Amino acid sequence: MTTTTINLPLYLKPSPNSQFLRPNSPPISLRRLCRSSLSVRCQALGEPPDSAAVYQGVYGPWKVDSADVQEVVLYRSGLVTAASSFVIASSTAFLYNSDSEVIDLIRRNLDLFYGVGACGLGVSLFLIHIYVTEIKRTLQGLWLIGGLGSLAAYAALAQPAGKGLVEYVVLNPAAVWLVGPLFAALTGLVFKEGLCYGKLEAGILTFIIPSVLLGHLSGLMDEGTKLSLLGVWMALFVVFAGRKFTQPIKDDIGDKSVFIFKALPEKEKAALIEKLEQQNYPQNRN
Repeated sequence: MTTTTINLPLYLKPSPNSQFLRPNSPPISLRRLCRSSLSVRCQALGEPPDSAAVYQGVYGPWKVDSADVQEVVLYRSGLVTAASSFVIASSTAFLYNSDSEVIDLIRRNLDLFYGVGACGLGVSLFLIHIYVTEIKRTLQGLWLIGGLGSLAAYAALAQPAGKGLVEYVVLNPAAVWLVGPLFAALTGLVFKEGLCYGKLEAGILTFIIPSVLLGHLSGLMDEGTKLSLLGVWMALFVVFAGRKFTQPIKDDIGDKSVFIFKALPEKEKAALIEKLEQQNYPQNRN
């Protein structure tokens, strides 16, 4: 048996067993692409992956390297930052009668927590691995629009009224139009996680987040219902962010061969597909 050395960052070497896209081939399942083998139990807390492990992708074999680990750790850390900031700031809604100095300090810095959480979400959206580039760009665009809308609402509406951004949005539901795209981006991210990994908390958050915002915007949801849903949002967001660190590193990378293939020039893509077809033709004949 001949052993082949693979250096994926420089060259994607096709494999005789590789699957590939052809005009007559059935479409590749997004869920299949998202799902990763659970055989590698490499945690995102800095534990290095098995450098000898080679995974079979759609366009050929690939490996996890140190750069991949760092990227996944940053992606998950961004989610933890967003979740922590949101939960800390939202806790004041349930402790409004508290005279605690800590709660008072949080109340005076709600906009700071909002900004930190938004930045954490931005980092995760920048690093997220999504096979369809247009979807990734859409989520990033929503985050940018929401960020700019937040700045505009703060400067043009909240400050002249002598209030912070968060307080102003709570008191003026129409301001959700300006900050809402930021939360739409978050909804898209948790939807992707729920679709790829079948996470219950992510699936529920996909409905909870827009429900709270639309309920506040429309005025059709009473305060008790909003607080109940907000509490569920807080709890599930913590579970969602925390569970990311129980997944293998490979999960958040996905099929690396797809991203390598998409980065190739068109001529190299065509040559690779042709080579894969030639290698698979004898097997299809058999």
